[in-house]
Formats: sequence, C-alpha cells, structure tokens
Amino acid sequence: MNRLLLATALLASVSCGSTAGPAPDTAAMSAESKGAELFNANCALCHGRKGDLGMNGAKDLGLSTLTRAEMIAMVTNGKGAMMPYKNVLTPKQIEAVVDHVRTLRKAG
Repeated sequence: MNRLLLATALLASVSCGSTAGPAPDTAAMSAESKGAELFNANCALCHGRKGDLGMNGAKDLGLSTLTRAEMIAMVTNGKGAMMPYKNVLTPKQIEAVVDHVRTLRKAG
C-alpha cells in the first residue's frame, strides 16, 4: 500500500513538473542575479545571504572597504580560512560574485 502511494505521488510530481516549462537560461539572467545566485551557493554558508553572518571567522562584507580588484583577488586566491575559488568559479563568475557583494555594503 505504501509503495502504491509513493508511486502515485512520484508520478503526480513528475507530470505536474513537466508543465512548468524549461528552467531559466543562466545566460539570459542578469549579471546581478547570477552574482547573487553564485554567492548564495558558494559564500552564504559562512557570510550569510546579507554578508553579515560571520560563521567560521567570515568577515562582515557590508563593512568591507576593499576595492573591486582586491575583492576579486581575495575570492580568486582565498585568505585565511576562506578557500580559493579560482578552480571552482570562472573569472566572470568571480566578478559577478564580487559585484553582488559590493551591493551588500552598508551606507555610512
């Protein structure tokens, strides 16, 4: 009985999901949304979605005074407990992440 319910639920979810249309093309996404998506997937665990979580010694990105070039170098090469992302993200993806991080800066 449980297997029948599971099979029915699986079939319903597959058939319902097929009407949703194709997933959005990442090439068509805006640079900001790409950067936010990459940040959330790779950086938010320690920095948090707003950049201020501070897990594992992560800096509050809203308080950063680094230049864009310095940020690109830090994401590319890592620093301290932060791993380098040069073998994980492309240079364009790193730039998109940095551009997103710069939107997290606090006014002041």
